[in-house]
Amino acid sequence: MEPAAEHQQQLRSLRDFLLVYNRMTELCFRHCVSNLNYRLLTGREESCLDGCAGKLVRANHRLMRAYVALMPAIVQRRASAYEAGAAQGSARAGSAAPTARSGAGAPGASPDAPAAPGPGGPLRGAPVAGT
Repeated sequence: MEPAAEHQQQLRSLRDFLLVYNRMTELCFRHCVSNLNYRLLTGREESCLDGCAGKLVRANHRLMRAYVALMPAIVQRRASAYEAGAAQGSARAGSAAPTARSGAGAPGASPDAPAAPGPGGPLRGAPVAGT
């Protein structure tokens, strides 16, 4: 991996960590701290914060383990779907070429047949073989 790409990945990871940490802090503070009249936390507030933070950290670890376990299957499924879509696209492009040369788009042609390329070249957005 290039140093710039690796640096960007590290920054994204740090950002994600800080977002989770800040959200956890906010949730636990709102849940556990009820009296702001004292400089220090009460024993009850402190134990509540410990339990709340511990619970959220354990939940986050469980979610990450599930994510890591499921991710290879998701990536494989996406790759298979992409390859199947690419194969269908190239098959359509191969079968559409003879129809375009046979005068499709002419009066009386089937409405499902693709239009023939105009004088400017192939249709915009049409799949190009090999890409």
